[in-house]
Amino acid sequence: MKIQGNLVDIPQRKIYPAELSVSEGKITEIREIPAQEGLPYLMPGFIDAHVHVESSMLVPSEFARLAVVHGTVATISDPHEIANVCGMDGVEYMIENGQQVPFKFYFGAPSCVPATPFETAGGEISAADIENLMARPEIRYLAEMMNWPGTVHRDPLVMEKIQISQKYGKPIDGHAPGLTGELAEKYVSAGPSTDHECFTYEEALGKIKLGMKISIREGSAAKNFEALIDLIDDYPEMILFCSDDKHPDNLAISHINELAARAVAKGKDLFDVLRAACLNPIDHYSLHIGQLREGDAADFILVEDLKDFQVIRTYIDGEKVAENGKTLIPQVKNDLINNFNCLPKSPEDFQLKAQGGKVRVIEALDGQLITPEIHGEIRVKNGFAESNPDQDILKITVVNRYQDAPPAVAFIKNFGLKTGAIASSVGHDSHNIIAVGLDDESICRAVNLIIQAKGGVSAVAGEKEDILPLPVGGIMAASDGYEVAAAYTRIDRMAKEMGSTLASPFMTLSFMALLVIPDLKLSDKGLFDGKKFGFTEVFKTGI
Repeated sequence: MKIQGNLVDIPQRKIYPAELSVSEGKITEIREIPAQEGLPYLMPGFIDAHVHVESSMLVPSEFARLAVVHGTVATISDPHEIANVCGMDGVEYMIENGQQVPFKFYFGAPSCVPATPFETAGGEISAADIENLMARPEIRYLAEMMNWPGTVHRDPLVMEKIQISQKYGKPIDGHAPGLTGELAEKYVSAGPSTDHECFTYEEALGKIKLGMKISIREGSAAKNFEALIDLIDDYPEMILFCSDDKHPDNLAISHINELAARAVAKGKDLFDVLRAACLNPIDHYSLHIGQLREGDAADFILVEDLKDFQVIRTYIDGEKVAENGKTLIPQVKNDLINNFNCLPKSPEDFQLKAQGGKVRVIEALDGQLITPEIHGEIRVKNGFAESNPDQDILKITVVNRYQDAPPAVAFIKNFGLKTGAIASSVGHDSHNIIAVGLDDESICRAVNLIIQAKGGVSAVAGEKEDILPLPVGGIMAASDGYEVAAAYTRIDRMAKEMGSTLASPFMTLSFMALLVIPDLKLSDKGLFDGKKFGFTEVFKTGI
């Protein structure tokens, strides 16, 4: 096979017309040819440097079918979402499902499953499991070390996992939101070498100076591109691009190609941008991905121009996997794996006995994972605490889906719902059921829709209700990715018609139980103060 185009040589920082010869999945020759009008651009494929495939609500084989359309040829994938549900069986599921399609999934060994001892998870990854995974060549790194207090204070179990990774010469991903100064120094000195959680330029710059690579994240909920992209001007070798969490409707539209286009539109150097989007992950994680060199795997894309990066064709190991906006990867059979063991609830289960009208409130911020603690007033009726929609202070609940237990209840601001409730069993990281709503009956109905389906996202407004079932671990669908994207778009629209002004209400909802991101979150065991790293009371006296 011979393919012609204007070849983008990123390391040499030059572009020239060339013809590639490809045989048995390898580039056997690159020959410069005379200039021609209308030639597309040949460049390495895009790489998502940190993603939880499960957050697309698609199994790996379906994620791949959508991603290749946008020129993505590989991902650095942390399977800790399914591991929190199904343990090692979940990790094996992701690896095996991904191997069924021509796409380069590079999975890590989940370092923090469960993420904290302050919530109920369905699985655990032990140090012995880490050893088992690290010995396997397909496991490329230790996935994000979210236990930053344990890392800073050299907790023996945390350090054991880090040392196992170091023994195998594999990098350690970081997760240290907001850490600066001496705490950041202690964290980095323990071994983590990347971070995708920076939300200010100053924080990221400080970590770069400590030797960390920064993954600039632009996902469906957390969006840090604008705050961090200027780092690429002075530190192009230290920057990666990632999505972290990408819902199916967004993945159907774009992926890392969008970040490249936005960076170029902001006047960033083309070769620096493509280095971050295509090459830096290969070097950092020692990946077997072609870089458009003779002898490399034939992993490359053809794009119309170097501004919008509209993908014409995508090749992986010499196989054409996407063309003109259409995936060429066939669907495969997707088995089911799950862990869902709770019974339906009643509205009374979500009642909260009032201890005054003033409460701690989780403040959800659009486009951010951090949730400041604010204080507000709720309504009290017959001795029970209720939502105060006039102040946009709504009831939030987390329901243990692994065993029957009383739901945890608190309050949240900025969801904007004027009626009903929304719920999801995608609730990072333990994936219990999480719901926000105006009244106990609506919340109960939304939760029970998910319990009956053994996983999904749901919305209830009056007589209307909708659910997108997620039967794989309660967090992924087993059906066609584009159909899932369309169903998600429909239920997302319903949530916004119910009043939510959030750009991605279900994605934002899914992070409201993520205890490792400050300040205030809710687990199935109660309201959690991320700064103190311990539980706190819903009701606040003296304010």
